[in-house]
Amino acid sequence: MNLIAVCAIVLLVLLFMKVPVYIAVLGASAVYTIFNPSINPMIFAQKMISGTEGLSLLAIPFFVCAGIFMNYTGVTKRIMHFCEVMTSRMYGGLAQVNVLLSTLMGGLSGSSLADAAMECKMLVPSMVKSGFSLSFSAVVTGASGMIVPLIPPGVGLIIYGVINNISIGKLFVAGIVPGLTMTVTLMIFVRFYSKKRNYLPKRTTKISVKEKIDALRPAIWPLLLPIIIIGGVRLGIFTATESGAVAIAYALFLGICYKELKLKDFLQGCKEGVITTTSIMLIIGAATCFSWILTKEQIPQAVSAWMVSIIRNKYVFLILVNIFLVIVGMFIEGNASMIVLAPILAPVAAQYGIDPIHFGMVYIFNCTIGAFTPPMGTLIFVCCGVTGCSTKEFIKDSIPFYFLFFIDLILITFFPPLSTGLVNLIY
Repeated sequence: MNLIAVCAIVLLVLLFMKVPVYIAVLGASAVYTIFNPSINPMIFAQKMISGTEGLSLLAIPFFVCAGIFMNYTGVTKRIMHFCEVMTSRMYGGLAQVNVLLSTLMGGLSGSSLADAAMECKMLVPSMVKSGFSLSFSAVVTGASGMIVPLIPPGVGLIIYGVINNISIGKLFVAGIVPGLTMTVTLMIFVRFYSKKRNYLPKRTTKISVKEKIDALRPAIWPLLLPIIIIGGVRLGIFTATESGAVAIAYALFLGICYKELKLKDFLQGCKEGVITTTSIMLIIGAATCFSWILTKEQIPQAVSAWMVSIIRNKYVFLILVNIFLVIVGMFIEGNASMIVLAPILAPVAAQYGIDPIHFGMVYIFNCTIGAFTPPMGTLIFVCCGVTGCSTKEFIKDSIPFYFLFFIDLILITFFPPLSTGLVNLIY
């Protein structure tokens, strides 16, 4: 146990030194294997490699590439135009576009950081020209990016399903209602916030049915992708992993139909997909090795027994987990913390009779809040880096949004049907 404590200290020190996450986790794992005479150092490499060999993990490069290709095929601008038409009479028109676009593109990209970076480039300059402050524009973009991990096929849903042996298809379905809940509450919040700041609607005249149909027509094919994925998995036409390959084929098909995907764009998309996937897989491989060490030392069992002995109520447990995960998310990237901590906390949640699908949604949403929270929230750095907004102004303008996140977290945590109702209905 003393060696485990040393490993934990090494991990935390390296993370605070801003060493890449996978190197920090590998460093802690290496300390354990080197100074434990009963462990063959070869296991260190074997566990890391085996952690990236799971068949379900193929969904990650598939969906990453599909999201990238969608940006090169003109899908994004068609969906954005549809969102602009539908929100043009709302207070904070372009801010509402930002939220709605994240919801619709979340079913295509699967990555909150990729979505935030894309919208910072596409929407924030237009928002600033329309009279929105730079800090508010960046904050709305980051907040709307928090919807993406909950909407299928979020990468976090795939990773959580793999490491906890939960049906990825069920997690995809479970994320729909919490994601839409986040969308609705954020749009309502933006409406009142924009009215207070006098961000007026883009138009006051009624939107005709013809305008709506004309805006929907070019966007209808991209918007069908999430339905194809969920429907195909549920009907048994393909698995959740294979649905990623279907998404790529569909993205390329749209590119050919729209005549916007050129060979150089295809090659650039493949390059971006490889780079993004590599960074994710390195973290997964390193964290798998560290998780094996925790399991070997029976840390999950010890934590489970300890928590069950002192906490009798599952709601108290959920409150404490929420506080703990938000604090962890402030310092550690969500997917990395998920791979290390979820195998420890999920069995404890099971001891309290908490549905594993429900707990997965709670866990993932906590990670997204952490990504939006200083001092090391990844969404903050992405939005500020792309837009040029100062971190100080971003944090100042983001404070009111935390009240909304707190309300959404309470809903997801203490009202399980939000996560499990649709799963039970479909499955």
